Amino acid sequence: MSEAPDRLLTRHFVLVSAITFITFFSAFQLFPTAPLQLRRLGASLAESGRFMTVFTAGSSLGALLTGPLGDRVGQRRMVVACAIGFGLLLGAYGLLPTRWGFYLLAFPHGVVWSGLLTATMATLGHVLPPRRRADGLSLYGLASPAGVVFGPLVGMAVFQRWGFAPMTWSLAAVFVVLGLLALSLPADPGRQLERAPFQLPGKAMLAPALVLLATALGYGALGTYTAQEGLALGFRPWLGLPTQAAFLSCMAIGMVLTRLVMTRVGFGPNPTRLLPRMLWATMAGLALLAFMPGGLARHVSSALLYGGGYSMVHTLLNAHVLEATPPSRRGAAFGATLFAFDSGIGLGSLAIGSLIGWGCTHFGVHGFRIGWAVAALLALAAVPLSRRLTALS
Repeated sequence: MSEAPDRLLTRHFVLVSAITFITFFSAFQLFPTAPLQLRRLGASLAESGRFMTVFTAGSSLGALLTGPLGDRVGQRRMVVACAIGFGLLLGAYGLLPTRWGFYLLAFPHGVVWSGLLTATMATLGHVLPPRRRADGLSLYGLASPAGVVFGPLVGMAVFQRWGFAPMTWSLAAVFVVLGLLALSLPADPGRQLERAPFQLPGKAMLAPALVLLATALGYGALGTYTAQEGLALGFRPWLGLPTQAAFLSCMAIGMVLTRLVMTRVGFGPNPTRLLPRMLWATMAGLALLAFMPGGLARHVSSALLYGGGYSMVHTLLNAHVLEATPPSRRGAAFGATLFAFDSGIGLGSLAIGSLIGWGCTHFGVHGFRIGWAVAALLALAAVPLSRRLTALS
């Protein structure tokens, strides 16, 4: 019996969402703890942010290759291969006795990450009913923030109790499960040999890529430095759970709550019109992090607002990309958006991380706030770009 054409909760939709949850649950255990392990191995505060810089350099540059490659060889093959590769590289981090090895592995790890993300997003384009793409993307978007909610909490707890190596080895095992799950995705169609092996994205991708780049510049420092600010401020445990990564977890909660509300309310016939408002919310959350008094309460409140706005920026842009791109070029299109996004993360982590390092040297723990203020200004710069994109849609 065939499924209703506009039904969202199909078996394949649930499977893609589960794969995305596992991916982010695992990755967001690594992202806040790898810099802390680098500090243990002798890295400075500013240097600890370079892991994300190298990782996202691999992801951004790799996306230009893995996106079109998924179009060519099949998205299911890409998901399976990249899940296995991601797990092997995760396990390898636990064997490294010096910090230079982290930077050596981070680049190919980012390439594999890009293949996993672009392939799952391209697969989702075939799973969602065309008339409900914005609703489906909003619902699907619960998977990644759910992973972000629990990933940092579990990662910090395992890191502090058992160390970095057991955490990475357990995550490697998780990705073996991920690869097995991916075998149940829709079968890849036969390759179209007459098609060029790699296709560049069209001009319609320029505006979405620029919005993602502008917002990701500020986002790049949050995963690396919010937990370190929590440690510097001495955040106390809550209900026995570590709170140093509270920003990341509460950011994800804000994402989930906003998506639940928007799924209920709906997006209307032109979802892109909401993009400038979501960027204003993103900027306001970062402004709270920069200027609001206090410590843990500041992280929690700013993260809820920031997460709610920022998550919908991605949902609205992804819906726009699906509408503007033919199915045969979706891998290349999402490769372009991932290139812009991860380039911004890497550059932002490097630049804002260096600024935070300088600020902490001269102003103590208040140096973190300098970085958050710059991140707020960068998010504000994306608003005029979003208005142009809205006019084009």
